[in-house]
Amino acid sequence: MVSTSLWMETEILPEAGALKGDAHCDVAIVGSGIAGLSTAYELCKRGQSVIVIDRKGIGSGMTARTSAHLAPLCDDLMSEFKKLRGIEAAKLFYESQAAAVDRIEEIQASENIACDFLRVDGYLFQGNGMPADVLDEELETVRAVGAPVHRLVGVPLKGCEERHVLRYPRQARFHPLKYLAGLAAVCERSGVRFFANSPVEEVAGHDSAVTLRTAHGQITAGHAVIATNASIADRFQLHSKVAPYRTYVIAFAIARGELPDALYWDTENPYHYVRLQTESDDHDAVLVGGEDHKSGAADDAEKRFARLEGWARELIPALGKITHRWSGQVLDTIDYAGFIGREPGSERIHLAMGDSGQGLTHGVMGAMLNTALILGGDHAWKSVYAPDRKPLAAVRNFLRENLTILQNLAEYVAPGEITSLEELEQGRGAILRRGLEKVAAYRDKGGELHLHSASCTHVGCHLHWNSFETCWDCPCHGSIFAPNGQPINAPAVSALRSLKE
Repeated sequence: MVSTSLWMETEILPEAGALKGDAHCDVAIVGSGIAGLSTAYELCKRGQSVIVIDRKGIGSGMTARTSAHLAPLCDDLMSEFKKLRGIEAAKLFYESQAAAVDRIEEIQASENIACDFLRVDGYLFQGNGMPADVLDEELETVRAVGAPVHRLVGVPLKGCEERHVLRYPRQARFHPLKYLAGLAAVCERSGVRFFANSPVEEVAGHDSAVTLRTAHGQITAGHAVIATNASIADRFQLHSKVAPYRTYVIAFAIARGELPDALYWDTENPYHYVRLQTESDDHDAVLVGGEDHKSGAADDAEKRFARLEGWARELIPALGKITHRWSGQVLDTIDYAGFIGREPGSERIHLAMGDSGQGLTHGVMGAMLNTALILGGDHAWKSVYAPDRKPLAAVRNFLRENLTILQNLAEYVAPGEITSLEELEQGRGAILRRGLEKVAAYRDKGGELHLHSASCTHVGCHLHWNSFETCWDCPCHGSIFAPNGQPINAPAVSALRSLKE
């Protein structure tokens, strides 16, 4: 069993070096996942000089942890989207997400990118013991936004022969890292410069330019796109309208033909999602995901993987051995659409933030939208994703998600998880109270202690240990820190304060 993403065997530009010294360009892009590389592609094809910079390796972020469903309908149901945003916004949302799938299909064909792209049907099926009326409401909304949909009974999973189903034609699936590798190669041939292992510490907008500061150099650009999903430009305003969730994925081996090639989702809460990935001439991989929870709210990955495996084997008896397991983080917005476009108050900084469980289509759609805005145009999708929008109808979601922050900050007065460092076993992390301070303590497998402040460097929330991914998670806004205190996921840009034993 491999506890890593199925996609991570594909490297993207391993030769990309760190930024040393100063550089200039028309557009600087922070983040090299699907949003960043898609934006680089759209801009360089229009004659712009582009730099892509990432704190880690190129394409090594959350895009490498997706299950890679290309589904243009709202991940939280179109009927729910319509309730919050209205039918006209719902139509534009579907149009934009469907255009993203079309754009991936067009690019992989025109650039000869071998990424296993395939159009398939998608099935939303009634969860075990769940009411069927949610599908009736969804059917009505999906038809109203103009998407093709059919109502059926039965889906090719064991015990689901009588369950109610919506079938969506022309969904798609692909290998995300093969696609990114092809995209990066095209960008590099077109003059895009890539800098890896170069954390951006500050983004500052000026009247005529944007500066991006790193420890070893500075980029000056006409515009910047912050394609880190959780923005490092906005400090708090937009982060109060998003919430980080961790999701889990298992890849199983299966003989070719045992499961019809399609996308599958159920209506349970949290829901499950299933898809196939071609592996060889005689077998496929089945990716099964679910068991979502608020980031930092649980540290029980093994139990969640066990429940996920049990659910999958009951519905798909032909599943073989587990080949990969991983988890990833999604950033849900309170009204189900990302914050994409000009940063509020800035004409030169653009955001691609809030994947809402649809990071692939949001990333590609956002590239098209931000490119149009950077080049001085307008766009029909702008209002749907405008970062300065005020989703008043989503106030209930806003209050619910921000309750996490109040509960989290209250943890600073609670006792620690251990009372002394002697209790800390090798390979384990835990919170220790030391006087008025909370300490994030980790003892590595060699026995060495790593002690840091348990306060996230973004806005000070209390960190939680993630034993499966061996990192510190921030439940408030999704920052993730390595055991050595270095930030490995936005919005935090500064390392945790180091403490002495």
